[in-house]
Amino acid sequence: MFKNSLKTFSFTLNKLILNTDIQIFINSHLHANISEILLKGTTFESVSTKDIVEQIEAKIKCEKKLPTWFQTQNIYYPNKLNIEQTSSEITAKYKAGLISGKTIIDLTGGFGIDSYYFSKRFDTVIHCDIDENLSDMVSHNYKQLQVTNIKTIYGDGLKYLENRKEIVDWMYVDPSRRHDSKGKVFFLNDCLPNVPEHLELLFKHSKNIMIKTSPLLDLSVGISELKHVKTIHIVAVNNEVKELLWILDRDFNGDIHIETANLKKKDAEYFKFLLDDEKVTESAYSKPLTYLYEPNAAILKSGGFHSLSKKLNAFKLHKHSHLYTSTSPLDFPGRCFKIEHIIPYNKKDLKQLRISKANITTRNFPETVQQIRKKLAIKDGGDSYLFFTTDADNTKIVIICIKL
Repeated sequence: MFKNSLKTFSFTLNKLILNTDIQIFINSHLHANISEILLKGTTFESVSTKDIVEQIEAKIKCEKKLPTWFQTQNIYYPNKLNIEQTSSEITAKYKAGLISGKTIIDLTGGFGIDSYYFSKRFDTVIHCDIDENLSDMVSHNYKQLQVTNIKTIYGDGLKYLENRKEIVDWMYVDPSRRHDSKGKVFFLNDCLPNVPEHLELLFKHSKNIMIKTSPLLDLSVGISELKHVKTIHIVAVNNEVKELLWILDRDFNGDIHIETANLKKKDAEYFKFLLDDEKVTESAYSKPLTYLYEPNAAILKSGGFHSLSKKLNAFKLHKHSHLYTSTSPLDFPGRCFKIEHIIPYNKKDLKQLRISKANITTRNFPETVQQIRKKLAIKDGGDSYLFFTTDADNTKIVIICIKL
């Protein structure tokens, strides 16, 4: 059976919480002390204080993550944990921008953020969820959001497909992990729904499938479990990888495209390459020159280090350091720095620089940031950036920079 994308969703829907006086109380206590509200209680007999507090906490979580929901009146929220687990608006908007058509089925609809943005790109969106209360909640919220082209279906997405004959343009699925017993290494076969097991059914109803997974999934593992992978999108927000998007095309059997996106407040960084090209491309290497570059988190996840060197004409410092350098400034997808000093790694030379406060990063270096701070008595912060790394000659060095 399909498990909704809000992994631990469990609640009783009490629509009396939408009464005007209760909504006024919720909105006027968004910055109040939650402990005091729980201690004092409320005067409402139709809704418990606990339920009201859950609405307050969940709405607070939405202010930055789901501003459209936050700014819309009479939205019914799940608990705050489920808000943390759902897609953000910025990632939902990104994935919706990749596809379009007449009809898409969201097989694991959850709180409905992705379906909402799909509705701007498709004539019809079908939102499936196995939790009746959640499906009811999402249906109510879409009315508040004035969305009319989303059909909410309560039930198992697989069963819905099995009973449906029509072909749709796209299928979307966000499988959730069944357990964490395998630590950080997991497989799609460990998730609900088990996408690899049901690929034939999915392709029977659409030639195009988008799968959202956690960034913890190894790219090589996902590729080995799936078929007809056309493109893998690695999506980061403010330099933190949030999700992987797998685009499957039933007719595709070519080279896999890797596309990275680091979505920021004012702009975004994009980089793409062919997976097979990365395997045969070699980086150019150099000792640190005038500028130093650190790839963003999406590129680090992608493993496209040689493609990055070739496409941007940037030199790598070392095969395993994943830092780049150039004599002229580059439009680089990541952090960019001007190099001020390069010194060998030893305590004496560092002490002579008299650096008491700096931002420290280690790449391909035997000591941790914490160990270095303790050894050299360097506090965190300031305008100086120290990179402890290994150069092309396997020498341990420290690069002192200022951020551009």
